Amino acid sequence: MVFRLFLLLLGFSFAVSGGVSLIAFLNLITTGHGFVNYLAFILTRVESILFIVGLLLVWGSIYLPSFNDKNDEN
Repeated sequence: MVFRLFLLLLGFSFAVSGGVSLIAFLNLITTGHGFVNYLAFILTRVESILFIVGLLLVWGSIYLPSFNDKNDEN
């Protein structure tokens, strides 16, 4: 339970830090770069990886089943 909560908080912090950076990089579109150039730029950044890893950690901590044998109800 504590480990899943830790993964949830870690994933949430990764997703927030990556997502805020990706939103801030949207200013590149207003400087004359196109959307395709924006996508090519963010795919080379670490923040996009943090965002994806964060989303996967949050999804996994919420939806993957727990393998704790102590909580089995017969």
